[in-house]
Amino acid sequence: MAFTFGFRHSELLEMRVRQVNLLERTIHLRALTTKNEEPRIIKMTDEVFRLLTSCVAGKKPLDSVFTRANGKPVRDFRETWTNLTQMAELPGLKIHDFRRSAARNMIRCGVPQVVAMRISGHKTAAVFNRYNIVDEADLADAASRIEKGRAFSPSMVQADQESVTRPRTAEQLIH
Repeated sequence: MAFTFGFRHSELLEMRVRQVNLLERTIHLRALTTKNEEPRIIKMTDEVFRLLTSCVAGKKPLDSVFTRANGKPVRDFRETWTNLTQMAELPGLKIHDFRRSAARNMIRCGVPQVVAMRISGHKTAAVFNRYNIVDEADLADAASRIEKGRAFSPSMVQADQESVTRPRTAEQLIH
């Protein structure tokens, strides 16, 4: 959920079974468990649904979603996280890095920024944009999309030619 939705570490650890609605496939983050103290309702992806189904099976509504094999709630997973990232040859990767991944992935999948911000719990576009980093591959993709768009749209080319040959007034440019 950190990678898919950009949930914060604390939002994951504080989550209770009653916040997971498998019938509606929603996750309800309560105001008291979010950084900006605003509740959020998130629709689950199929993958998150499958994973959460196994996490909540046989548990009571007030139980933690994420528990250890002995049933005790996960309160700290730094040691486990360090071991996993070392085994994956990704030393230094932090759970918070998944917020950046989630922001980038949602935008690149076509999720409107305002919706992505709502899902991840970002309150301002300025902070969200710090997570949604633009890299060389994004710039190359933009150039490719621009070229493809012009190749398939004769009206764009015609409009471009007219704007070069026909002078425009400031008023015409505004409209």
